[in-house]
Amino acid sequence: MSTTEATNALSFADLGLSDSLLKTLTDIGYETPSPIQAECIPVLLQGRDLIGQAQTGTGKTAAFALPLMEQIDVKLTKPQALVLTPTRELAIQVAEALQSYAKNLPGFHVLPIYGGQSYTIQLKQLSRGAHIIVGTPGRVMDHIERKTLNLDHLKTMVLDEADEMLRMGFIDDVEWILERTPAQHQTALFSATMPEQIRRVAQKYLVDPREIKIKSATATVAAIRQVYWQVSGMHKLDALTRILEVEDNFDAAIIFVRTKNATVELADKLSARGYAAAALNGDLNQQMRERVIEQLKSGALDIVVATDVAARGIDVPRVSHVVNYDIPYDTEAYVHRIGRTGRAGRTGNAILFVAPREVSMLRSIERATRQPIAPLTLPSRADVTNKRVTDFKAGVVEVLNAEGLDFFANIVAQIAEEQNVGAEEIAAALAMMCQKGKPLQIPGEDPVARPLPAADTRRPGSFGERDRKPRSEDRGDSRPRFDDRTASKPRFEGGGESRPRSEDKPRRAMAPSSDMITYRIDVGRDHGVQVKDIVGAIANEAGIESRFIGRIGLYDESSTVELPAGMPAEAANALKRTRVRGVPINMRPDEGRPDDGGDRKSDGERKFKKKPASY
Repeated sequence: MSTTEATNALSFADLGLSDSLLKTLTDIGYETPSPIQAECIPVLLQGRDLIGQAQTGTGKTAAFALPLMEQIDVKLTKPQALVLTPTRELAIQVAEALQSYAKNLPGFHVLPIYGGQSYTIQLKQLSRGAHIIVGTPGRVMDHIERKTLNLDHLKTMVLDEADEMLRMGFIDDVEWILERTPAQHQTALFSATMPEQIRRVAQKYLVDPREIKIKSATATVAAIRQVYWQVSGMHKLDALTRILEVEDNFDAAIIFVRTKNATVELADKLSARGYAAAALNGDLNQQMRERVIEQLKSGALDIVVATDVAARGIDVPRVSHVVNYDIPYDTEAYVHRIGRTGRAGRTGNAILFVAPREVSMLRSIERATRQPIAPLTLPSRADVTNKRVTDFKAGVVEVLNAEGLDFFANIVAQIAEEQNVGAEEIAAALAMMCQKGKPLQIPGEDPVARPLPAADTRRPGSFGERDRKPRSEDRGDSRPRFDDRTASKPRFEGGGESRPRSEDKPRRAMAPSSDMITYRIDVGRDHGVQVKDIVGAIANEAGIESRFIGRIGLYDESSTVELPAGMPAEAANALKRTRVRGVPINMRPDEGRPDDGGDRKSDGERKFKKKPASY
């Protein structure tokens, strides 16, 4: 086993990559490989199986993606590599990385497939052919079962963030997929930690793997002030302009977004609001890119809106702020982004926009940087008005101290005499004229933001209860609480208490809550469904964290699940199309719970054979 701590001094050219791929890396702005890349790329190019243990943010995506690109036969439009990821966000990120590495490989096609996206779109794309598939386990399973994804030509299989797939309850799905891959293929497994169950999967499915463990140093961001704003109750663009206006010591900023189109769109909107802004993305040639950076250095531009790839290598000392307008997909990208400020011994400022569903990424960033990120209070309308008035006064005083006002003073005197008004009224009219492009007072109301969920202190893989009072306190009665002792004794088909099994851990119950709605789904024990299957499907398809999923009741032919009230329409629609163990769940509000185990007279005369297992 190889263990690396220091940055490797090798270059990408030393790793055995082709000239075409080396040119692409140079164009992108990659300079030297990270330790995980230097260790893994030669092994994977040799065709060996590999276990890579490294924290998120060490560059492992390129560690497996670059060797994949070398092995692809573009003429064969069949899936030749499959990358499994725990989340749709990571699937998209990996697919985007692969596409960027294929810049000099015409005809290459990578396809991300994940829950929440239309099957029709994915089926159409699969029928056209793809060289690499990047997907989440549940959706990949569905396509294999439907025979819309054929793995007969598979050369390489990658399991990315295997421990996270275990934590989310997908490991059985991963094994199901591994069992259906060709006998002869290369497998690479990457994981930040190596729990026993992941080790068992590696021993079962990998052949004589090379083990590489990277100990990454903590990112040094002490000189950078880091804050986040909760995306809530206001358009992000309006919030961005408010924040930029009142930030102290603002000189220049790089604003990061996820897509090339977003760089142009946001730069145009900022320009329309009076900011000297420009887009920086992969569509710009080297000459145009250098021109934008030079303008930023000289002060001709104050804001550059960029993608991760386009911003690599930017070193402009006057960049006082970095704004993560779109949260990055991993901690590595975050550290790279905020490293654009706080350079040359200066202090820097990093602002992160975080939606409630993205709080888990915020916590991952805090763990990776080993620094808390403080919430930022959005400047109020009064704050912005005061700042604009202060700046306006300073501008007036500066002009008053200048020479050559006699001509204008004479004009004011003429107006006063002709209109029979005082100098103060004329000054007020002139002030109103001056602020037409940027009003000193901004319209609208200040939004009320809800706090983000607190950091999750539970052990990895546990589901826990929501932060609320115990049931007896909520209801004001003396009924016993549902605690860990009762939670560990679920009932199963054979009657009596079951022996605890690691693959079907009981789910702790939640007290009924006014902000939870009970839904019924058309999968149950008869379909071989377990609680973790339902939790994993909901978490992956709708982007709902497991700790916000309430009580789950398993019946023979269906199940019930409590979910937060007020789910976004996008999440609700995604769940309607969700499949568990290949069965459409057909989620809809529950019309009544069969607590007595008797007949249920809704949706026809559906009879339940026994009481559900309570979790």
